Amino acid sequence: MADDHAREEIRRFLREDIGTGDITTELIREVENIRGQVIAREGFVVSGIREAGMVFEETGASWSSEYNPGDRVREGTVLMEVEGPVYPVLTGERLALNILMRMSGIATAVNRLSELAGGAKVAATRKTTPGFRYFEKKAVYQGGGDPHRYGLDDMFLIKDNHIAIAGMEAVVVRARKASLYRKIEVEVSTKDDAIKAAKLGVDMIMLDNMSPSEVRESYNMVKEIDKNILIEVSGNIDETNIAEYAPYADIISCGYITHSAPSVDLSMEIIYGE
Repeated sequence: MADDHAREEIRRFLREDIGTGDITTELIREVENIRGQVIAREGFVVSGIREAGMVFEETGASWSSEYNPGDRVREGTVLMEVEGPVYPVLTGERLALNILMRMSGIATAVNRLSELAGGAKVAATRKTTPGFRYFEKKAVYQGGGDPHRYGLDDMFLIKDNHIAIAGMEAVVVRARKASLYRKIEVEVSTKDDAIKAAKLGVDMIMLDNMSPSEVRESYNMVKEIDKNILIEVSGNIDETNIAEYAPYADIISCGYITHSAPSVDLSMEIIYGE
C-alpha cells in the first residue's frame, strides 16, 4: 500500500514537471540507448533510492543500485545507474534527483542528531512541505528517527491553543471519552503545567521551548509522579544544543529536520551509447 501511494504521488509530480512533454529532449528522441550514473558529490546517509527508481520506472527507463536506505556513502560514490532511451532517462532525471537529494538530506540530518542525542529518540514534526510529507517522514525513519504524527488523526496532541480555549483538564477528559486507543500528549511550557499534566495521567508530555535546566527539573518531577510517562522535548533544537537536552528526554522532536535540513549534492552523468 505504501508503494502504491508513493507511486501515485510520483505520477502526480511527473505530470507537474512534464506538462504536455519534454520539448527539449524531444529534439533528440531518436537516441535509443544511453546510460546515466547518479554520483554523490559529498558524503551522506542514503534515503529515497526506491522512490527515485520509481520515477524512472514510470518514464520507461531501468535502474539499479547497490545501496539501501540508511547506508552511508562517500563523495564520488555511484549511487544509482539508469539505462534506456534518451527520453525516459532525461525526462525523469530532475525529479529523481530532487527526491534523492531531499530525502537523503533529511536522513543525514536525522542521523547526525541521533548521534548527538544518545539514548533519546529524534522525531519529526508536522512542519513538512505540503504534498511531500509522506516522503519526508519516510526519510526521517530511514535516517534512524521517528516520523511522529503523519496527520492530525494519529493521536491527541493537546497544544497551548487547545488549553487556552477549554482548559487542560477538560480537554484531557474529552480525549479519554473520545477514544480508548489513541495516546494522549499534552504540550506545556512551564514546570507547573508539566506536573499538572502528569497528575492527569497522560501518556506523553511535550516540554516546549524550555531551557535545558527547566527541562531537567520538569523531567525529574514528572518521572517521580509516573515513570511511564514519556517526555518529549521540542522547540528550536538543532545540532548546536541537542546534547544539552538529551539526558532529560525520551523523545526530541525537531522541526529543523524537515523544514531546514539541506539537500545533499548529487548529479547524473550521462555515458552516451554504452
